[in-house]
Amino acid sequence: MFYKKPALGWLVLGLLMGNAFADTTNVKTQTIVEVKKKGEHCENDPNCFNRYHPAIKPVARAKPGDLIVVHTRDALDAKLNINSKNKDVTAIDTNLIHPMTGPIYIEGAKRGDVLAIKLIDINPNEYGYTTLIPGFGFLPDMFPDPYVANWKLNRYEAVSAQLPGVRIPMNGFMGSVGVMPGEEEVEKWLARESQLGAAGGVALPPQPISARPAEICGPNGSHKDKCLRTVPPRENGGNMDVKQMVEGTTLLLPCYIDGCGFFIGDVHYAQGDGEVAGTAIEMGAVVTVSTEIRKGMASLVKQPMFEGGSQIKKLEPDSFHAVVGYPLKKAGEVPPQWAYLDSEKIKPLTNLSNDLTLAARNSMIAMIDWLMATKGLSKEQALVIASVACDLRISNVVDVPNYAVTTICPMEIFDKK
Repeated sequence: MFYKKPALGWLVLGLLMGNAFADTTNVKTQTIVEVKKKGEHCENDPNCFNRYHPAIKPVARAKPGDLIVVHTRDALDAKLNINSKNKDVTAIDTNLIHPMTGPIYIEGAKRGDVLAIKLIDINPNEYGYTTLIPGFGFLPDMFPDPYVANWKLNRYEAVSAQLPGVRIPMNGFMGSVGVMPGEEEVEKWLARESQLGAAGGVALPPQPISARPAEICGPNGSHKDKCLRTVPPRENGGNMDVKQMVEGTTLLLPCYIDGCGFFIGDVHYAQGDGEVAGTAIEMGAVVTVSTEIRKGMASLVKQPMFEGGSQIKKLEPDSFHAVVGYPLKKAGEVPPQWAYLDSEKIKPLTNLSNDLTLAARNSMIAMIDWLMATKGLSKEQALVIASVACDLRISNVVDVPNYAVTTICPMEIFDKK
């Protein structure tokens, strides 16, 4: 679905001016607080960080109702460009991923409040990318080789030389947006993730290498063993990758520290529900938001919530192809997501009970096969399409043992032949 988006300058001007003929006697000018990037990469930028800890000081202050304009970096803070090749993906330092711009102190906000963040505008950079990083993503066992699709972006659509005949409409959103945790939350979240790692699960413990800010989270940092990674989403928001958080929606987050410590990063030009390749169409952007404090509501809003109107309708395809998946597998097979559990017990089974992850895996694999067969795509091209445009949807969680997940791919993204 394609629709024109106003340029940021006109948008802000309109917000500030309103009706040119209105009585503005009692109207106050809306303040703009702008947080820009400084330096080529996060390591050179005092306004950038890639770990969470309440000791990280705010780089700007804003009042509720101010227009906050945030310049963000792409998710990998990578040195990729429109001419990047597959081999360039292997040079990415994954310890640097998910750099955030901020934190921003919201005046009047206290621990126990809720910060309401309304997304007003996303102005994309001209370049974006989708990468397949070996060992990463939803199907790591099937995609061992690096791959990159380079995208040319504008405010309407994205096109890529690696995917001729494909046009992805812009449905931008903040892949990562959140607030700083408090000391109590840091200890709690580190403990539960450490327990998961000890059980053989996937967890990302503190990693001082390439951590920013270095004086707090780096190898000689004051809190190097307590800085949370920015990859996992948590109760403070962060890397949620929820494509429905588009312009016009309002995100609600509990505040854990005074001022909340608001931040933005990892903006996506477009993404399918699931982001199965591990990346969407990643980009840097200029994001405009406004905030509101909802006093004392953190007892009700204990994790991210968001609200809106008709925005979700605009994300639905005009035409589609869909595949339904069930929790079925071959005897003797242990899919990678289950390897840390009691694998021997499930190994001989061909049907797992009430398993949405396996159903999603099977649905997505079948969709990739269908795209390859009907659109002439390589498996890497098909996975990129699935990650940036196809949606994983839960279809049922009652029809035991076969919970169902459906993959839905829009067909209008393909040029008609």
